[in-house]
Amino acid sequence: MARGLNRHRFEIFQRNFVRRAVFNSTDTMKNESLPDPLRELAWRRKLTDAEKAGLRANPETQADLELEARLSEALARVPDAPMPSNFTARVLQAIEREESRGTPVRGWSWYWRVLVPRFAVAVAVVGFAGLAYQHHEFGKRAELAKDVALLAQAQPTPSVEALENFDAIQRLSQTVPRADNELLALLK
Repeated sequence: MARGLNRHRFEIFQRNFVRRAVFNSTDTMKNESLPDPLRELAWRRKLTDAEKAGLRANPETQADLELEARLSEALARVPDAPMPSNFTARVLQAIEREESRGTPVRGWSWYWRVLVPRFAVAVAVVGFAGLAYQHHEFGKRAELAKDVALLAQAQPTPSVEALENFDAIQRLSQTVPRADNELLALLK
Protein backbone atom coordinates (compact mmCIF):
# COMPACT_ATOMS: atom_id res chain seq x y z
CA MET A 1 0.00 0.00 0.00
CA ALA A 2 2.75 2.44 1.01
CA ARG A 3 4.80 1.57 -2.04
CA GLY A 4 1.82 2.26 -4.33
CA LEU A 5 1.17 5.58 -2.56
CA ASN A 6 4.81 6.64 -2.92
CA ARG A 7 4.78 5.66 -6.59
CA HIS A 8 1.62 7.71 -7.13
CA ARG A 9 3.23 10.74 -5.45
CA PHE A 10 6.34 10.29 -7.59
CA GLU A 11 4.22 10.17 -10.76
CA ILE A 12 2.45 13.39 -9.71
CA PHE A 13 5.82 15.00 -9.04
CA GLN A 14 7.10 13.97 -12.45
CA ARG A 15 3.94 15.18 -14.16
CA ASN A 16 4.18 18.58 -12.46
CA PHE A 17 7.90 19.27 -12.44
CA VAL A 18 9.95 16.90 -14.58
CA ARG A 19 8.05 16.87 -17.84
CA ARG A 20 9.49 18.26 -21.02
CA ALA A 21 8.43 21.59 -22.40
CA VAL A 22 4.94 21.88 -23.89
CA PHE A 23 6.30 22.63 -27.37
CA ASN A 24 9.12 20.29 -28.25
CA SER A 25 9.90 20.20 -31.94
CA THR A 26 11.33 16.68 -31.80
CA ASP A 27 8.13 15.27 -30.28
CA THR A 28 5.44 17.34 -31.96
CA MET A 29 6.83 17.33 -35.48
CA LYS A 30 8.11 13.76 -35.83
CA ASN A 31 5.74 12.71 -38.58
CA GLU A 32 5.70 16.00 -40.45
CA SER A 33 6.59 15.95 -44.12
CA LEU A 34 8.36 19.32 -44.22
CA PRO A 35 11.95 19.26 -42.98
CA ASP A 36 12.39 21.36 -39.84
CA PRO A 37 14.91 23.88 -41.25
CA LEU A 38 12.63 24.69 -44.20
CA ARG A 39 9.59 24.91 -41.93
CA GLU A 40 11.38 27.43 -39.73
CA LEU A 41 12.48 29.40 -42.79
CA ALA A 42 8.85 29.50 -43.98
CA TRP A 43 7.86 30.97 -40.63
CA ARG A 44 10.48 33.73 -40.83
CA ARG A 45 10.36 34.65 -44.51
CA LYS A 46 8.98 33.56 -47.84
CA LEU A 47 10.79 30.59 -49.34
CA THR A 48 12.84 31.16 -52.46
CA ASP A 49 11.86 29.54 -55.76
CA ALA A 50 14.74 27.07 -55.45
CA GLU A 51 13.56 25.96 -51.99
CA LYS A 52 9.97 25.66 -53.23
CA ALA A 53 11.08 23.63 -56.24
CA GLY A 54 12.91 21.17 -53.97
CA LEU A 55 9.76 20.69 -51.90
CA ARG A 56 7.40 20.35 -54.87
CA ALA A 57 8.95 17.01 -55.80
CA ASN A 58 6.93 15.37 -53.02
CA PRO A 59 3.12 15.90 -53.23
CA GLU A 60 2.68 15.57 -49.44
CA THR A 61 5.07 18.42 -48.78
CA GLN A 62 3.28 20.59 -51.35
CA ALA A 63 0.07 20.65 -49.26
CA ASP A 64 2.03 21.36 -46.09
CA LEU A 65 3.97 24.11 -47.84
CA GLU A 66 0.81 25.82 -49.00
CA LEU A 67 -0.73 25.57 -45.53
CA GLU A 68 2.40 26.96 -43.87
CA ALA A 69 2.59 29.82 -46.41
CA ARG A 70 -1.07 30.79 -45.87
CA LEU A 71 -0.69 30.63 -42.10
CA SER A 72 2.46 32.78 -42.17
CA GLU A 73 0.77 35.36 -44.42
CA ALA A 74 -2.29 35.50 -42.14
CA LEU A 75 -0.11 36.03 -39.09
CA ALA A 76 1.86 38.75 -40.88
CA ARG A 77 -1.40 40.63 -41.58
CA VAL A 78 -2.43 40.70 -37.91
CA PRO A 79 -1.72 44.21 -36.58
CA ASP A 80 0.42 44.68 -33.52
CA ALA A 81 -1.48 45.37 -30.34
CA PRO A 82 -1.56 49.10 -29.63
CA MET A 83 0.32 50.19 -26.54
CA PRO A 84 -1.08 53.18 -24.65
CA SER A 85 1.12 56.23 -24.34
CA ASN A 86 0.88 56.19 -20.56
CA PHE A 87 1.84 52.51 -20.20
CA THR A 88 4.80 53.18 -17.89
CA ALA A 89 2.70 55.42 -15.64
CA ARG A 90 0.02 52.71 -15.39
CA VAL A 91 2.58 50.07 -14.46
CA LEU A 92 4.08 52.29 -11.76
CA GLN A 93 0.61 53.09 -10.35
CA ALA A 94 -0.21 49.38 -10.22
CA ILE A 95 3.03 48.71 -8.35
CA GLU A 96 2.25 51.48 -5.85
CA ARG A 97 -1.26 50.06 -5.30
CA GLU A 98 0.20 46.61 -4.63
CA GLU A 99 2.72 48.04 -2.18
CA SER A 100 0.06 50.03 -0.34
CA ARG A 101 -2.09 46.90 0.03
CA GLY A 102 0.88 44.91 1.27
CA THR A 103 1.52 47.07 4.35
CA PRO A 104 1.20 45.08 7.58
CA VAL A 105 -2.01 45.67 9.48
CA ARG A 106 -1.60 46.49 13.13
CA GLY A 107 -3.83 44.98 15.76
CA TRP A 108 -5.40 41.59 16.24
CA SER A 109 -4.84 40.33 12.71
CA TRP A 110 -1.13 39.91 13.47
CA TYR A 111 -2.00 37.67 16.40
CA TRP A 112 -4.37 35.59 14.32
CA ARG A 113 -1.88 35.11 11.52
CA VAL A 114 1.28 34.50 13.58
CA LEU A 115 0.66 33.59 17.19
CA VAL A 116 -2.54 31.56 17.02
CA PRO A 117 -1.14 28.89 14.65
CA ARG A 118 1.99 28.60 16.77
CA PHE A 119 -0.07 28.34 19.93
CA ALA A 120 -2.27 25.69 18.33
CA VAL A 121 0.77 23.62 17.37
CA ALA A 122 2.21 23.99 20.88
CA VAL A 123 -1.08 22.88 22.46
CA ALA A 124 -1.22 19.89 20.13
CA VAL A 125 2.36 18.88 21.02
CA VAL A 126 1.76 19.25 24.76
CA GLY A 127 -1.51 17.33 24.51
CA PHE A 128 0.14 14.53 22.58
CA ALA A 129 2.98 14.37 25.12
CA GLY A 130 0.45 14.24 27.99
CA LEU A 131 -1.48 11.42 26.36
CA ALA A 132 1.76 9.51 25.74
CA TYR A 133 2.80 9.95 29.39
CA GLN A 134 -0.63 8.86 30.63
CA HIS A 135 -0.47 5.78 28.41
CA HIS A 136 2.99 4.99 29.80
CA GLU A 137 1.80 5.36 33.41
CA PHE A 138 -1.24 3.14 32.80
CA GLY A 139 1.06 0.52 31.35
CA LYS A 140 3.35 0.66 34.39
CA ARG A 141 0.38 0.36 36.75
CA ALA A 142 -1.01 -2.61 34.86
CA GLU A 143 2.38 -4.32 34.96
CA LEU A 144 2.70 -3.66 38.71
CA ALA A 145 -0.78 -5.05 39.33
CA LYS A 146 0.07 -8.17 37.35
CA ASP A 147 3.31 -8.63 39.34
CA VAL A 148 1.48 -8.24 42.66
CA ALA A 149 -1.13 -10.78 41.60
CA LEU A 150 1.61 -13.27 40.65
CA LEU A 151 3.44 -12.67 43.94
CA ALA A 152 0.26 -13.19 45.95
CA GLN A 153 -0.32 -16.51 44.24
CA ALA A 154 3.29 -17.69 44.48
CA GLN A 155 4.10 -17.19 48.20
CA PRO A 156 1.82 -18.02 51.10
CA THR A 157 1.14 -15.35 53.69
CA PRO A 158 3.36 -15.57 56.80
CA SER A 159 1.79 -16.91 59.98
CA VAL A 160 0.73 -14.72 62.90
CA GLU A 161 3.56 -16.04 65.17
CA ALA A 162 6.20 -14.96 62.63
CA LEU A 163 4.67 -11.52 62.42
CA GLU A 164 4.69 -11.12 66.26
CA ASN A 165 8.49 -11.30 66.37
CA PHE A 166 8.98 -9.28 63.17
CA ASP A 167 10.20 -6.14 64.97
CA ALA A 168 12.83 -8.04 66.91
CA ILE A 169 14.05 -9.84 63.79
CA GLN A 170 14.23 -6.61 61.87
CA ARG A 171 16.29 -4.91 64.64
CA LEU A 172 18.74 -7.79 64.61
CA SER A 173 19.31 -7.42 60.88
CA GLN A 174 19.94 -3.68 61.28
CA THR A 175 22.66 -3.97 63.91
CA VAL A 176 26.19 -4.11 62.67
CA PRO A 177 27.88 -7.38 63.72
CA ARG A 178 30.92 -6.83 65.91
CA ALA A 179 33.95 -9.01 66.07
CA ASP A 180 34.09 -11.39 69.01
CA ASN A 181 37.47 -10.53 70.54
CA GLU A 182 37.48 -13.46 73.02
CA LEU A 183 36.92 -15.96 70.26
CA LEU A 184 39.63 -14.39 68.14
CA ALA A 185 42.07 -14.50 71.04
CA LEU A 186 41.42 -18.21 71.61
CA LEU A 187 41.95 -19.00 67.95
CA LYS A 188 45.39 -17.45 67.92
